[in-house]
Amino acid sequence: MSNNEILQKILKIEEEIKNRKSLGELDRYNTGEKKHLKQISFHKCLKRNRWVFGGNRSGKTECGAVETVYMARGIHPYRKNKNNVFGWVVSLSSQVQRDVAQEKILKYLKKEWIAEIIMSGGKKDNPSGGIIDQIKVKNVFGGISTIGFKTCEQGREKFQGSSLDFVWFDEEPPKDIYDECRMRVFDKTGDIFGTMTPLKGLTFIYDEIYLNKSNNPQVWCEFMEWADNPYLNQDELSLLTSSLSDDELESRRYGRFHANEGLVYSEFDENVHVIEPFPVPYDWQDTLSIDPGLNNPLSCHWYCVDYDNNVYVVAEHYEAGKTVDYHSQKIKEICEKIGWRKDAKGRITALIDSAANQKTLASEKSETEL
Repeated sequence: MSNNEILQKILKIEEEIKNRKSLGELDRYNTGEKKHLKQISFHKCLKRNRWVFGGNRSGKTECGAVETVYMARGIHPYRKNKNNVFGWVVSLSSQVQRDVAQEKILKYLKKEWIAEIIMSGGKKDNPSGGIIDQIKVKNVFGGISTIGFKTCEQGREKFQGSSLDFVWFDEEPPKDIYDECRMRVFDKTGDIFGTMTPLKGLTFIYDEIYLNKSNNPQVWCEFMEWADNPYLNQDELSLLTSSLSDDELESRRYGRFHANEGLVYSEFDENVHVIEPFPVPYDWQDTLSIDPGLNNPLSCHWYCVDYDNNVYVVAEHYEAGKTVDYHSQKIKEICEKIGWRKDAKGRITALIDSAANQKTLASEKSETEL
């Protein structure tokens, strides 16, 4: 490449950067030299039950978020738009909602388009750091659209009653919630669209969407893989590819379904990842994690992190069919045994699965409260 060609390329890049800075995220979406053709294909499809099966970082979640904003704003480039749209965004849990779908939607919604944000948890002036219940969006036809947020951990009953224009599933939902949401869009002849990495095996989505066993003319799907995303760093992809097994590549790179057998992370090797116990420095102590269970096993792990960011699991408690008091006592005993740190009030810090915040019909309190 000659010096003049290099100079022209640099000037072209600088011009592209300048143009991007002057536009919002939605304005920049698939408008530069690089275009994600499968994202565009998804938006162009007029079927009412559309799904993208994609690997991690394939770009599937981006198109789900953009589709949501298109509909709420009334600016969809390929569909008939309407006023006062009401739709749901369904995530697996509150934490996943906050970190994935909610973050993406806020990325593409300009501040001046937002009429109001209603929080279910956290501060209204910092919506990205909390859990959003609804976003009221100014529709270009003069009305107000509503983007509501739901989580699968809420259970099917929380999905009853509403009449919706659309539902976006960010990852695969349980079948009862999927069926309930299909009823929610029935009155308005609304849309369902989903973006997911198939990690659960050959589930009902495999049968009803991918195979389309009922021959539903409104069902459409496509696969999205790393090679389809023109914005990914190829060197990083090569490193990641080398660390994954063939089965993992099928789902995590290509977004393909496969029978759910064996370890989720089959790269685990006892010869590599298990070492002889050694005295762990006190200042390496980090936190505990609790995956709750009463009839099912409760699993608690103690984590330490060294100065090179290597993570060590130094203790474990795993039992089923025990009470909250029993598990609490066991966790305290292990903390005493290994000299685990406490705060000024003698409390132990732990992270717990957000599903523990849900109450059951048999209890007035959640597992977290207990």
